Amino acid sequence: MMKWLISATSILVVTAAGAQGAGKILTNDFKMTLYVFDKDANGKSNCNGECAANWPPYAEKVAMYNPANGGPWTVITRDDGKKMWAYEGKPVYTFKNDKAPGDTKGDGVNGVWHIVKLP
Repeated sequence: MMKWLISATSILVVTAAGAQGAGKILTNDFKMTLYVFDKDANGKSNCNGECAANWPPYAEKVAMYNPANGGPWTVITRDDGKKMWAYEGKPVYTFKNDKAPGDTKGDGVNGVWHIVKLP
């Protein structure tokens, strides 16, 4: 299983997990699927208000981020001033309708939400 240690203190670990028909996907600490939004720009979240209520920005432990670690993960600032994670520049989110680890109910919603997949 692949793991990325995001902070110098190894607090945040994101794992690749199998999901039926999805291949290897990125999940948060709780094994909940992470998604990207086609309407986001590189390093910029365009999911605010009701959108962010349905697609909570992934912000767990952003205070632990150390840019010196490099890698595909960065922290960006949202329009509301809050911080969130981005993977390879794309802001990442969970989905409110995913209730259990491994759920992928958000994949393909409105044609603009997609699981973060590993190559």
